[in-house]
Amino acid sequence: MSGRGLLMWDEAVTKYDFGPSHPMDPVRLALTMGLVRAYGLDRAVDVVAAKPAGDSTLRLVHREDYVAAVRAASEDPAGADQSYGLGTVDDPAFAGMHEASALIAGQSVGAAEAVWRGNAAHAVNFAGGLHHAMPGAASGFCIYNDASLAIARLLELGAERVAYVDVDVHHGDGVQAAFWDDPRVLTISLHEHPRTLFPQTGWPEETGGSGAAEGSAVNVALPAGTGDEGWLRAFHAVVPELLAGFRPQVLVSQHGADTHFEDPLAHLAVSLDAQRAVQEACHELAHAHADGKWVALGGGGYEVVDVVPRSWTHLVGIAAHQPVDPESVIPSTWRDEVYARTRQLGPARMTDGRWPVRLRAWEDGYDPADRLDQSILATRRSVFPLHGLLA
Repeated sequence: MSGRGLLMWDEAVTKYDFGPSHPMDPVRLALTMGLVRAYGLDRAVDVVAAKPAGDSTLRLVHREDYVAAVRAASEDPAGADQSYGLGTVDDPAFAGMHEASALIAGQSVGAAEAVWRGNAAHAVNFAGGLHHAMPGAASGFCIYNDASLAIARLLELGAERVAYVDVDVHHGDGVQAAFWDDPRVLTISLHEHPRTLFPQTGWPEETGGSGAAEGSAVNVALPAGTGDEGWLRAFHAVVPELLAGFRPQVLVSQHGADTHFEDPLAHLAVSLDAQRAVQEACHELAHAHADGKWVALGGGGYEVVDVVPRSWTHLVGIAAHQPVDPESVIPSTWRDEVYARTRQLGPARMTDGRWPVRLRAWEDGYDPADRLDQSILATRRSVFPLHGLLA
C-alpha cells in the first residue's frame, strides 16, 4: 500500500453550481483547494482527477429513469421534471448538471477504488459527501449520492463490511436509505435533531432493516445548540465501540462543516477545532479498525470563506499525515485570493481559539436529566444491544 494520501481534484467540480443566490457556492471548493496549496499539502499527497461516473456506476445506486431525468434537465434546465426533485428551490436545474454531478461522484468512486486496491492508504474528496440524494430523486442540494456510490463500488469490488460515519449537521438520509437492508454496511450519523432541521429523519429508533440488517443504521439526534464538548462526547460515546465490534474493512466518513456555530443553515455550535478533533478521531479509528483504509468526503457547509476551507484543509492535512498546526498563521497569498474572489477578508489562523478541545468521556458517567445525554442514551439503547454491546 502506498504510504501517501490521495486527494481527488478536478477544477471542473466547481461547475456544480446552483446559481448566485444558492447557499452552496462552489467558491468554497476553489478556496479550499487554494488553502491546500498555500500550505503545500498538494505536494504531500498525490492529486488525481478521476473520470466521471458512467451510467453503469450511477446505476449501482440510482434508478435508470432518474439518471435520464438528470440528463434531460442538464440539457434543458427549464424543462426539469420536478417529480424527481429537479428544478426546485433546493435543487435548481442548471446546464451541465449531469456532467458536474457525475464528475463529483467519479472522484468519490475513484477514491474508494484506490483505497480498496491499496494504491493509497487514505483518500479525500472534499467536493463529495452529497448524502441526501435518493435512488430516484434529488434532495437537499444533492443530485447524485457520491457517498453511496463509493460504498456500492466497494461492495462490488468484494468488501464485506464497510462503515460509514457522517458528522454533517444534517442526517445522512440518502446513504442510510441506500443500505437500509444491507448488513454489510454500517451507517452512523450524528446530526441536529430532526425536530429542528431538514430532512426531519434520523431518529434513534431508525436502526436498519429486518433480519441481519437490524442494527445497521445508527442515529444520534443532537439537541439544537450542542457545542464542542457535547458533540465530541456524543461521537466518542457511540462511534468507537460500534466500529470495534463491526470491524470494517474500509471506513468512509463524511465531514460536512455545517455543524459550525457560524453556519447560516443550522443550529449547532461546534467550532473548527472540534471538527478537526473528529477528523483526527476518524483517522485513528480507520487505523485501529480498518487497516488504515479511509475514504474521507466533504459535505455541507455554507459559511464558505471563514469555515469550509479551513475545516477541509485540516482534513487533507490529516489524511496526508502532515496535519496543519491550528495555531498557524494562514499564508497571506490565500487571504489575497479570498479577497479577490469574494471581496471578504479571510480568517487569520487555522483555529477558532478552542484548541485543544475538551472531551468529557461517557465512561465517566452521565446525567439522565441532561438533554444531550438523553440523546446519546436513546441511541445506545436502540442499537447497542443489537450488536451485543451494553447500552
